[in-house]
Amino acid sequence: MRPPPALLSEGAPPDTIEGVIERITFHAEETGYTVARVAVPGERDLITAVGAMGSPIVGESVRLHGRWGKHREFGRQFQVERYETLRPATAAAIQKYLGSGLVKGVGPATARRIVSVFGEGTLDVIEEVPERLLEVPGIGAVRMERIRAAWAEQKAVRAVMLFLQGHGVSATYAVRIYRQYGDDAIRVVETDPYRLAADIWGIGFRTADKIARELGFAPDSPERLHAGILYTLQQATDDGHLYLPEPELTSRAAEVLEVDPAVLPAIVAESAAAGDLTIEEVTPPEGECERAVYIPSLYRTEIGLAGRLRHLAGLAGPDEVAESRVETWLDYQCSAIGIELSEEQRRAVYLALSSRFLVLTGGPGTGKTTVTTLICRALEARRKRVLLVSPTGRAAKRLSEVTGRPAQTIHRLLKYDPSRHGFQHDEANPLECDALIVDETSMLDATLAYSLLKATPDGAQIVFVGDPDQLPSVGPGNVLGDIIQSGAVPVCRLTVVFRQAARSLIITNAHRVNHGEMPVLPAPRERGDADCAMVEVEDSKAAAQMAVAVATRSLPRMGYAREDIQVLAPMHRGEAGVGHLNERLQEVWNPPREGAPELSRGGRLLRAGDRVIQLVNNYDRNVFNGDVGTIRSIDPVERTVTVAFPDGDVAYDYGECDELQLAYALSVHKSQGSEYPAVVLVLTASHYVMLQRRLLYTALTRARRMCVVVGEKRAVGRAVRNDRSTRRYTRLAERLAGVIAARPAQGAVPAGHAPHAPA
Repeated sequence: MRPPPALLSEGAPPDTIEGVIERITFHAEETGYTVARVAVPGERDLITAVGAMGSPIVGESVRLHGRWGKHREFGRQFQVERYETLRPATAAAIQKYLGSGLVKGVGPATARRIVSVFGEGTLDVIEEVPERLLEVPGIGAVRMERIRAAWAEQKAVRAVMLFLQGHGVSATYAVRIYRQYGDDAIRVVETDPYRLAADIWGIGFRTADKIARELGFAPDSPERLHAGILYTLQQATDDGHLYLPEPELTSRAAEVLEVDPAVLPAIVAESAAAGDLTIEEVTPPEGECERAVYIPSLYRTEIGLAGRLRHLAGLAGPDEVAESRVETWLDYQCSAIGIELSEEQRRAVYLALSSRFLVLTGGPGTGKTTVTTLICRALEARRKRVLLVSPTGRAAKRLSEVTGRPAQTIHRLLKYDPSRHGFQHDEANPLECDALIVDETSMLDATLAYSLLKATPDGAQIVFVGDPDQLPSVGPGNVLGDIIQSGAVPVCRLTVVFRQAARSLIITNAHRVNHGEMPVLPAPRERGDADCAMVEVEDSKAAAQMAVAVATRSLPRMGYAREDIQVLAPMHRGEAGVGHLNERLQEVWNPPREGAPELSRGGRLLRAGDRVIQLVNNYDRNVFNGDVGTIRSIDPVERTVTVAFPDGDVAYDYGECDELQLAYALSVHKSQGSEYPAVVLVLTASHYVMLQRRLLYTALTRARRMCVVVGEKRAVGRAVRNDRSTRRYTRLAERLAGVIAARPAQGAVPAGHAPHAPA
């Protein structure tokens, strides 16, 4: 829902009114813009108040400062310029206030019972002598304590909220700020606002900088310059880099901070001296010394990962196995299963059995899945304890389905322990296994790879399975590509596309795209029994309309259920972006129902039955970035949203629901590691900056039985031609190959913090 057009001011002088909020017609969490209906003494009808009102609550008594005006469509309105909250004075107002969802665990029925006992003194009782709530029928000691704690928290949160509002910042983050810092929240925000960007997910440097500038921090203050540099480096890791060359870091940071780049090298040096950055001087075989700037934890990760990989790859091989015995065993398996193997597939199985560490790679249709399954069986036949893992839940589920064996995510395998802020399994407590098979390793970032390999026992054999031509990991690093480039471990690349797979236009097109050729995309009426088609449209608006029509009407008529269909797009923004597509798909697949609760968060609505995706690792709840589930319920009284994930239900407080996003449509990056029976891929010229060969290749290979491209042929052509993959700043390949000489200059890793560091 969009807010109504701006109020037409009549030029009236400033005015002040007081009243009780009876209804909230519209509220935007991110801006605070509100349209509310307010009961004002002396006014016969409810008046409409519009403007920024933070986080208003039905039943709340307010004092509004602003001007009267008349809207050409909606009539007389009060334009709010500033507002204050007041304690509700009457029993009726208190009952509405308490029952509005303000206090977790108190709904309309409970509020009515409480007010019937204490009347106008209700709020004093809750605040000063909450034990008296035990006098209310239906309230026991446990519920009384919950109400007391919830009341105390909402008071503190609203104090933070009003403080932020006074400095022009959305109240959306008030709950997170309070829960991070407790009663110290306002002091932290006042004295060190840049901490917010580092400590609280969802608050970036720009929001923290806005608060700091409101509080009087100078544009060239050392605190601001230091925070801006850290923010720039963090943004680089979000783009996949493990470090930035110092000149590039200062150039990027200068743009963010709008300062002279010449002032920043000194700040970088001071930050490194304080241990907030690590600067490594590297002398390539030919060339001048280069200075790379790392976040210290990522420097330790890269050094440690390289050392651990070299250590594992350098260990003595497993017990010798005769190739003839492997061939005999494979002949038996092929006969029993009814399959034929290529020579390179047979070679891959033998290498996996005879190598300490093997990378198995290849494009779609080359039989990676078949080989992975056979490797697993062969290892088990040799009485090896085998673990199967993948970076995401969806990829792990698929791995389990194709191998017929349990598979899990790396996070769940390693078992995060919140009390120690790390995984339970590490070098001191390794996994119990003789072999580890890791699927979809193109998605493996440096941090997760290091955590996994630290926990892998020295005696275990390791097989990395993945396709380096797909998009790289969302997190920093280019682990699979760097390992292959380094030559430090054996690599087996499958190249033969099997006849059955070659009959699939999806697979044929994926290989065509990978070789820089235009895919064959017939119109739907001309496709015959082909599993790939394209609906051409003129622009982004038409693409969105057609994508929704294909997903909600055309594919269901072909027998695909809603859960079989996934819409993909390269970008989040724009009419053909993931955000807008999700809104349109939600309108059709899960429209509002009378009496069913909804939750507005971050400009989007959530409803029971919605498909959602987790956006960030939440170790406390054991749910991770990329996990997809379905909203089971929304409880306005408990102020919780319960989501059914494959591994069980997870409950979120309202204030934590910005970790969730609708998932009827996903970005191509978020779809990595998954396969869907049917994919609708939206590609238009508006996606120009994201159109590249790897993205199109990855998107096509997400479809198992049907892929419908909706968009413009010129966008497809742009993606095919653009083979310039963005370079990621990582030195893992060079460290593995031993071709760089590195010496930390400042912010060096202390002794003992870089295990297995290469010479």
